Amino acid sequence: MSAVERTHSITIDAPVARVFPLFTPLGETLWVDGWKPEFLHPASGASERFMVFRTGSGASETLWTCVDWEPERHFVRYVRVTPSSRFGFVEVAARTRSEAITDVIVTYRYVALNAQGEAELAALTADAFRAMIDGWKTAVSSWLANNPGAEIPC
Repeated sequence: MSAVERTHSITIDAPVARVFPLFTPLGETLWVDGWKPEFLHPASGASERFMVFRTGSGASETLWTCVDWEPERHFVRYVRVTPSSRFGFVEVAARTRSEAITDVIVTYRYVALNAQGEAELAALTADAFRAMIDGWKTAVSSWLANNPGAEIPC
């Protein structure tokens, strides 16, 4: 089966302490259209090591767990499996560039589980991944601009 790894960095004009929580399952509900995780453990959705949640349905149903939760380092790693197609890892590392600017490095590693997974991995070209993560920058920046004092759950 084939495997793919993609990494792309974006820069967000906000302090790391404000940016990093937006890349947790609860934080993403604020800026990702249609992101509605079902929290299995803990039911609150609070980010912690070994939390478990589900997204999607049918062939796109995906089970996730957090295997590394290091908020003091602004780092998180998830394992995710979409049984109908692929297994993967997602890492997010936020780094302070300056007091008000944060670099966010996103890495996806996928292994195809079958022919459908092979096709999905083939479609995740470097350009497609870069466009997806650049879209995150746009959405996060917009949310931050429109919600300057809002609390961000994580």
